[in-house]
Amino acid sequence: MHPNHNQARPFNRNSSGGPSKGPSHGSSRGPSHGSSGKPSYSSHGSPSSRPSHGSHGGPSRGPSSKPSRGYSHGGSSHTQYRGAPHKSARRSGGFNQKSFSDVSKFINKVSVTETSEVFQPEHAFNDFEINDKLKAAIEKKGYKIPTPIQDKAIPHILKGADIVGIANTGTGKTAAFLLPLIDKVLRNPKENIIIMVPTRELATQIQDELRGFTYGMGIFSTCCVGGVSIFGQIKSLRNKNNFIIGTPGRLKDLIERKCIRLNEISTIVLDEADRMLDMGFINDVKFVMSLMPEKRHTLFFSATLSAEVNALISKFLKIPVTISVKKRDTSHTIDQNVVRVERGQDKQAKLVELLKTQNFSKVLIFGKTKHGVERLSNYLNSVGLKTDSIHGNKNFNGRQRALNEFKAGRVQALVATDVAARGLDISDITHVINFDLPATYDDYIHRIGRTGRGGKAGKALTFV
Repeated sequence: MHPNHNQARPFNRNSSGGPSKGPSHGSSRGPSHGSSGKPSYSSHGSPSSRPSHGSHGGPSRGPSSKPSRGYSHGGSSHTQYRGAPHKSARRSGGFNQKSFSDVSKFINKVSVTETSEVFQPEHAFNDFEINDKLKAAIEKKGYKIPTPIQDKAIPHILKGADIVGIANTGTGKTAAFLLPLIDKVLRNPKENIIIMVPTRELATQIQDELRGFTYGMGIFSTCCVGGVSIFGQIKSLRNKNNFIIGTPGRLKDLIERKCIRLNEISTIVLDEADRMLDMGFINDVKFVMSLMPEKRHTLFFSATLSAEVNALISKFLKIPVTISVKKRDTSHTIDQNVVRVERGQDKQAKLVELLKTQNFSKVLIFGKTKHGVERLSNYLNSVGLKTDSIHGNKNFNGRQRALNEFKAGRVQALVATDVAARGLDISDITHVINFDLPATYDDYIHRIGRTGRGGKAGKALTFV
């Protein structure tokens, strides 16, 4: 039997967010350019007395008295609009298409003189009391020293403690729980573990990472996510699976069909728990957790700690060890700025001009709706830019093909809904562009976290 038999990874609910006008296709006078002929990036200037609305349907400031050319470097300004902020903006300190509170949140210039404290781990991977085969697999993958979340979490998980891990995206959370759980299975091959995640892309990524660590060890797993036929997954679940990785809705369906027997599973991981709650999976998560044995090992990972997340922790975890290695919202390696779309400017034409600029070689572009993302991708292809898209309306094969083409560098730009903002680890993304404003500040942080990973420099631009 080959390990990791079923790898389907399909559509998840609510991945695209709320309704939006999407990219504009109406007539306009085209972008405004300075003498350099390049699009204008601006972070400052005097706010207009009234908000104006650009072609994209979101709030936009009117033209400033002195439009800037190129990236600007002055002090940040705070632009306010009348009216009560949206409840999601109030909750997260963020913004949405109708009201955003602080344009300076989009601006964080990277200082070439900035220094950061060098992390000194308490352990090396060889120090952990794990199987020698697993240590060899870690070394083969080139892992040198544990990341902060790995250094702090792995010893507690090895001891069987419940964990609440709070860490930014891209900090090595997956290996932090996979490594000690692989060791757990190597010690007891009858051990069964369930890993619940918000999106099929994240489920697939965890499956791939698990496979990389366990090749030749006789450890089996299956991936259970929505959007593809459930019958292949039912067939896979008839085989031995040490790991079941899935999204809440599909796992609930399989449990109700009695294909997954939770009384036989004593370890559960909830990864990106805050995102699962944001996507409306709270009842599915509670359903799965309520059927787990009372005596269980629960690992809970999240980037944020909202009231809803805390309520879930209180209900289902017993005296957990809380590990927080979240130091700042965004990496110091991400250079953030805004691209202003003034009244009458063509938003798509400005994007095209950016993408034709040198160094925009691997660009992730975020839109709000599935239809808007697909239209924008088709438009960029029509003007000669190699582009693909991922969103909830694409089938499993189409989404996976688009991701693989982007990872391999065969397309310059990938246009995506927020389904790509959480958990995906794609190396060497040079730019993240928020073509449509995210719904909340937390969504913004997760979007731009796709670049500037592993200590490398990245740029994030937001159209406003």
